[in-house]
Amino acid sequence: MVEPQTLYLDEGPDVPNNPVLPVLFYRKVIGADAEDKALAFEEHFAGNGWRGIWRNGIFSYHHFHPDAHEALGIARGSVEVQLGGEHGKRLLLEAGDLVVLPAGTGHKNVSATDDLLVIGSYPAGQEDYTTSRRKTDKDSVAAVPLPGSDPFYGINGPLPRIWSSSGKG
Repeated sequence: MVEPQTLYLDEGPDVPNNPVLPVLFYRKVIGADAEDKALAFEEHFAGNGWRGIWRNGIFSYHHFHPDAHEALGIARGSVEVQLGGEHGKRLLLEAGDLVVLPAGTGHKNVSATDDLLVIGSYPAGQEDYTTSRRKTDKDSVAAVPLPGSDPFYGINGPLPRIWSSSGKG
């Protein structure tokens, strides 16, 4: 099991970020030997109760989901994302990596390879999410329910343990 790195983001002038939960970054959760990383992410997400699965990229403008947590699996290529809004942190994501963004986390594609393929998903009940570019109340972001499972490892994965010990349980 890959233990994720955590990244706490302060509220930004343009995005609320999440006042309680950290971003979770899993490096190489799917190894280089996997034949179809896209399918592997989709199967893990679906099998662990994450819904609204899609294949695409990441918008090239800052946006966030005030009413949903989001898992982004990099199936092909690489992307530099900026997390947390205009003054946020940049992170390079490569094929096999997974990042889980708590509700309210600003994110933007800064640059990507031409072959980028991202598999996205949301916890059950949050798949009818809103995409926003205007800052919302951080208290409403903090009220989004915790998922019942890690999108990749399920109920015994790192997400439930880390997020429930982050002060919201």
